[in-house]
Amino acid sequence: MPLERDPEVEGISVTARNWQDPPVNRWAFWHVADVLPTYRVSRGHGPVRALPAASLTDHRSIDPLATAVTRADGSAGTVGDVLADTYTDAYVVLQDGELVAEWYGALGAPDRTHALMSVSKSVVGCVAAVLIDRGQLDADDEITGYVPELAASGYAGATVRHVLDMRSGVAFSEEYANPQADIRRLDEWIGWRSDESGGLGDDPRGLYGFLATLRAHAPHGARFLYRSAESDVLGWVCERAAGQPMAQLLSELIWAPMGAEHDAILLHDGLGVAVHDGGLCATARDMARFGQLLLDGGVVPDGAGGVRRVVPPAWLRQGWAVDSDLRTVFAASPAEPAFPGGWYRNQFWFRPGEAGDVLLCLGIHGQMVHVSRRTRTVCVKFSSWPQAQNPVYLEDTLRAFDAVGGVLGRRDPVRSGGVPGLVSGLSRHRGPAAPPAGVI
Repeated sequence: MPLERDPEVEGISVTARNWQDPPVNRWAFWHVADVLPTYRVSRGHGPVRALPAASLTDHRSIDPLATAVTRADGSAGTVGDVLADTYTDAYVVLQDGELVAEWYGALGAPDRTHALMSVSKSVVGCVAAVLIDRGQLDADDEITGYVPELAASGYAGATVRHVLDMRSGVAFSEEYANPQADIRRLDEWIGWRSDESGGLGDDPRGLYGFLATLRAHAPHGARFLYRSAESDVLGWVCERAAGQPMAQLLSELIWAPMGAEHDAILLHDGLGVAVHDGGLCATARDMARFGQLLLDGGVVPDGAGGVRRVVPPAWLRQGWAVDSDLRTVFAASPAEPAFPGGWYRNQFWFRPGEAGDVLLCLGIHGQMVHVSRRTRTVCVKFSSWPQAQNPVYLEDTLRAFDAVGGVLGRRDPVRSGGVPGLVSGLSRHRGPAAPPAGVI
């Protein structure tokens, strides 16, 4: 059963070794700073972006939880059923920037941060976007021009664009259930799993030291393969290009200007290096604000009737604009069965949904930001799945949020052949549910 109280009350110790394991993960994901070392990501001193409640007389007052969903196994249910059955810790639904629905489990609250896991990647990707827009970073430059420490690694010859789109040729296995996988070796180098007593290791070798050990086994750019190491390299490159640590970059470039209400926190390794691939923790409302920022093309209201740019709109347009190259490499990847017709660009997932193409920020154990341009909806879900990956939970959640967008947006499901941006001749039919490779 999920843990609904402080684990100390249950006689269970939460440590750096078990914080992602059930049942303690339900508590630990809300209390990461009590278990692991973190930095503060300041929201600054500017105004908070308002999330006004949807009008009671408006159609958006429809209860999204009652929306019908056909689940992955073919059974009928509702959005509420899906959320109840998938270890939901919190959810928030916006339409056009207005708060339609919000809920927190017994351990959560609107002002409490929750582990985002690899949703962090999308926020770090937006940091890279701002640096590129400012001319401090060039996506076509080789990584080693910014981080010469990687010159002897598999990243030699790879460009910033390669890691943005997870298309380097570096070997990295992201099998969470395999203790020998590279993703688990990464944890050991960070120091989170190296001390048998359950604490941080006495002599962590560090995240950046680990990245330098990776080797290439394919040409750069030839494939798409989801790997957390790509985002860690990207974060390192951003820090070098800007001359600032990631916590400061996140605060100054994204968190404060988007109008976050609360500080976020960012995990770091035993040597003080930020965990770029999955270390961010934030409130559900602030992640809804981030999703709204993406939905609105990278701009926020300026308080005077206009808008202020945070993320370059061209960055988001580029992400949404699927082409034959993106589809070809994605179709050949292990992620295609989970997201048939999808693509990956700029640290975002994209998939065709029941009401049009959807941008996704995803993390293991069920973290999700679901952005639908056609229905103007943002859906945020925090979870504490017992497993890092669960293909049925993932598929059911995607269907649930597609359904929420459809009923709020008063849209009929997109029929075959009617998906905007479809490259002619490429199949985008839904297939059987399967986990994307290493979503973290």
